[in-house]
Amino acid sequence: MGMGTRALGRAKAAAAAVGIALFSAAPTWAQDLLGQPTPGGIDLQPAAAPLKHDAIWFHNIVLMPVITGITLLVLGLLAWIVFRYNKKSNPTPARWSHNTTVEVIWTVLPVVILVFISLFSFRLLFAYHDMPEPDLTVKVTGNQWNWAYEYPDQGVAEYISNMVPEDELAERGLSHSVYRLAADEPMVVPVGKTVRLLITASDVIHAVALPAFGLKTDAVPGRVNETWFKAERTGVFYGQCSELCGVDHAFMPIQINVVTQAEFERWIASKGGSMTPKTAEAAPGGTTAQVEAGTTGAPVVGAATTGPEAGATTGIPTAQTATTPTAPTVQPAPAAAPAAPAAQ
Repeated sequence: MGMGTRALGRAKAAAAAVGIALFSAAPTWAQDLLGQPTPGGIDLQPAAAPLKHDAIWFHNIVLMPVITGITLLVLGLLAWIVFRYNKKSNPTPARWSHNTTVEVIWTVLPVVILVFISLFSFRLLFAYHDMPEPDLTVKVTGNQWNWAYEYPDQGVAEYISNMVPEDELAERGLSHSVYRLAADEPMVVPVGKTVRLLITASDVIHAVALPAFGLKTDAVPGRVNETWFKAERTGVFYGQCSELCGVDHAFMPIQINVVTQAEFERWIASKGGSMTPKTAEAAPGGTTAQVEAGTTGAPVVGAATTGPEAGATTGIPTAQTATTPTAPTVQPAPAAAPAAPAAQ
């Protein structure tokens, strides 16, 4: 009896020590890493974009209670059947094969549950497809086995993003925890801007997945899929290809560096690009206005001599059009038209 009491006391002391250790370690568990997996973590990655906030709310507030309720219901039914209808408690089994009430319940109840879930699921799906006006477009191409990024509006040509080899992590000042996550040429985007991703592949199906932004979109050869995100904070965020694309599937990391607008503009310049729009449609007031007016790039004669309206049509400042000396010399041209019949 004495040995049992002492053993029980030791067990209680050990349990108390374990409880204290777990309690003291609780803050460490709560500090999930931002933009990358947390060792031993059991929760979703912290959100850094609006879509991920919506996805976490859908998972934690809608799905988890439903899943928990169904699990507890099934567990309770199993326990009730095991203890109430086992051979010892119920030696004479019931001899019926169907119960209309039960069959109606287990048919209607799942339908109601699915309809309830679909109401929130469709709202989240619409949010993914309801992209705000994009501030930046990045073309993403999946290759065996790396990613290629291109910034068409800024004139940044396609560049290849490969995984940083393990022996180069220390040289780049990276810890081993980001091995197979870090990329040598990451995607760079400004914070607080809506980024549109145009996603395709050159060979087989890949998938762009970045948990912190809630991204997971297939890259299909011959097809361009579209998704978007809006980073809420600066930092480095990691993802990977989530489609089994071949022998080096595990070596296709996605790294997105979110920087300030000034840092983004400097990075664009370092890549040989420019923040000035490259297309006529994106140029405010200039060639676009001429195209809409029916011209081909040369100023309309009448519009060139109408002062402020000319500036609005051609994109030239009003002060320049007002001082153009050629306006009076162009106007007499129609007067020469009657002279030709007189000569004949």
